[in-house]
Amino acid sequence: MTVGVVKPLLLAFALLSATTAHAVTPDEILPDPVLEQRARTISAELRCMVCQNQSIDDSNADLAKDLRVLVRERLKAGDTDEQVLDFVVARYGEFVLLKPRLEAKTILLWSFPIAILLIGGGFLLVSARRRSAAQTPPLSDEERRKLAEIMKDGGA
Repeated sequence: MTVGVVKPLLLAFALLSATTAHAVTPDEILPDPVLEQRARTISAELRCMVCQNQSIDDSNADLAKDLRVLVRERLKAGDTDEQVLDFVVARYGEFVLLKPRLEAKTILLWSFPIAILLIGGGFLLVSARRRSAAQTPPLSDEERRKLAEIMKDGGA
C-alpha cells in the first residue's frame, strides 16, 4: 500500500473507533432532553439479558429495545430513577443490574474475595512462623570437634 492510501484508512479507523456505540433509535428518543438524559443514565446501568455483557443502551437486541422503551415510559409516567430501577429489578431480578446493589444478601458475595485473601495470608504467616521456629538441633561433641579441626586447617 502506498502512503497516500494508508493515511485516509488510518483516519477513517480513528474516527470510527472514537464514536460510542448506542443502539437507541430516533423513535425512542424523548423530546425532553432532561428525561432523555435520565433514560440514558438508567439504560447504562441495566444489563441486556440477551447479550449479558452490554448495557441495554448499547445493545441492538429486541429485548434491550423493549427495556429502553419501558424505562422511557416509566420516566414519562413520573417515576424516579430509583423507582424505574426497582420496577425492572422486580421483573427481571438483580442480574439485570450491571453493578449489583450492596445489600445484606450480597455482602457474602462481595466479601468472599477479601475473606479468601485474609485466610491465605494467615496461612502463609503461620507457615512462615513454623519454619522459623523449627531450629536445627545443637551439634554433638563429635561434630564440634570435627568443626574445630576444619577451622584450624583453614577449611582445606
